[in-house]
Amino acid sequence: MANLFGMDLQPLDREFYAASALEVAPRLLGHWLVRRLRGGVAGGRIVEVEAYLENDPACHAFAGKTARNSSMWGPPGFSYVYFIYGMHFCFNTVCLPRGRAEAVLVRAIEPELNPALMKKQRAAPKLATLTNGPAKLCQALQITRRQDGADLCRTDSEVFIAKNDELDGFLAGRGPIEATRRIGISAAAEQPLRFVLSRSQYLSRRMLR
Repeated sequence: MANLFGMDLQPLDREFYAASALEVAPRLLGHWLVRRLRGGVAGGRIVEVEAYLENDPACHAFAGKTARNSSMWGPPGFSYVYFIYGMHFCFNTVCLPRGRAEAVLVRAIEPELNPALMKKQRAAPKLATLTNGPAKLCQALQITRRQDGADLCRTDSEVFIAKNDELDGFLAGRGPIEATRRIGISAAAEQPLRFVLSRSQYLSRRMLR
């Protein structure tokens, strides 16, 4: 357990991630994404995610295992970080037992833990735009391919996801949870696999129908 900012942050256990990304994705909402940096610890509560499934043409593992996506094949509860458009990184949580490949893309967090440190990594005109997108939050938290395969279930990991002990209140204040189509993809774009806390001010976009 890590005592950070006066909170005892306990990582979600590995069993949490052993289910399908379709189940894990909405359950991640409201929990803490925590990043250990040289200058301190930073992060925030997750408010937007997307699920990518093993039978999903938009999933990186759909065509098979490669050097790029090998982390997706398990075990669950580890990170999958990929590089896109030659300039951006995106952070995912790996789901399902070893040998199968699904993941949840974390698209936005509320930058509550050490926002000043995050602003040093990424300039933003206002706090609401600091981490409201998958590339933005990776830049603000200095998440790169070096964090690919990080164990999300250990407090001494460079990056982990911690249980929010006040989850019910947070969900009540930011919810309801709503599902929309995913953003920035062409394959299987119509599937409602993006999950958001609809009243959060830190979403990458408002609702998509």
